[in-house]
Amino acid sequence: MDEYRGGAPDTRDEGGLTTGEVARRLGVAPTTIRSWDSRYGLGPTAHTGGRHRRWTAADLARLERMCALTATGVPPAEAARVVRAETASGPPPRGGTATAPGPRAGERARSRAGSGLRLGDVRQECKGIARAALRLDAVALDGLLDDAIGEHGLVVAWTEVIMPTLQAVGRKWESSGERYVEVEHFLSWHVSGALRRHAPPVAADRPGATTVLACVPGENHTLPLEVLAAALAERGLPVRMFGGALPVESLVTAVRRTGPAVVGLWAQSRTTASRPLAQHVAALEWGVRGARRRPAVLTLGPGWAGQTVPGLPHPPGLAEAVAAVESAARG
Repeated sequence: MDEYRGGAPDTRDEGGLTTGEVARRLGVAPTTIRSWDSRYGLGPTAHTGGRHRRWTAADLARLERMCALTATGVPPAEAARVVRAETASGPPPRGGTATAPGPRAGERARSRAGSGLRLGDVRQECKGIARAALRLDAVALDGLLDDAIGEHGLVVAWTEVIMPTLQAVGRKWESSGERYVEVEHFLSWHVSGALRRHAPPVAADRPGATTVLACVPGENHTLPLEVLAAALAERGLPVRMFGGALPVESLVTAVRRTGPAVVGLWAQSRTTASRPLAQHVAALEWGVRGARRRPAVLTLGPGWAGQTVPGLPHPPGLAEAVAAVESAARG
């Protein structure tokens, strides 16, 4: 897994990366890499190990620059012309001594490629997903999301791959005059689809074991609840998902009709988080007389920071929320 961390590619014992590994790093389909090779001459500079072609750090830098240009709307043919020109204009040798212009060109290309989204120190998969989202490349994005969830599982994929990328996209449009809004919507939609593809069927209801998930009134950020619902379904726990901005009366009705063990209330903003609402839901009772039960209420999301409710857990992340639900539902 370390091969997917950090920005600089490893060269491995074979002398470079395979086309598939390059595609995952860049967030493009392998067929795109091969097309850029055959059409524009942006293939690997050397063969290594017989017929198998391996990509070096300098090769990868050229492709990163290609991705950065096409993500801004430059046609592929023009982007390739720019990349070839930049590569050819590397600093000349000094005093007859051979220099290594490749790393300089690679350094330049990496810095420009990274200017689209500032991701920081994250898994390499984040960068591939971000590039695919910037290009609005649906096929590549779905493939990368499926690979991340399939390899790491829902919880780790969300925490270490998907969420950092979503946060980077959010920071980008907030700092750029609300540009890139389409990228955020595009990425969120495909993440939601990936969660549905990988989540198992909803488990059958078991008395006292169901979890109700809903956004508080005025809150429409449903994606974190979607991943929590998928993670709980993965563990065989019955879930009832009510999505965004559920009115108070409807939330109360849902709790009384389902008799849940847990109610998760998501608030993205402090303006939507409501301590009285959480306390009201926690006081609801269900069941027959003499055996009344109350749900465990989880206050979920950053909106509850600084106004958590005494006695009501506030899990800081997805893994903690899953553990809290499992404890209450199975306890």
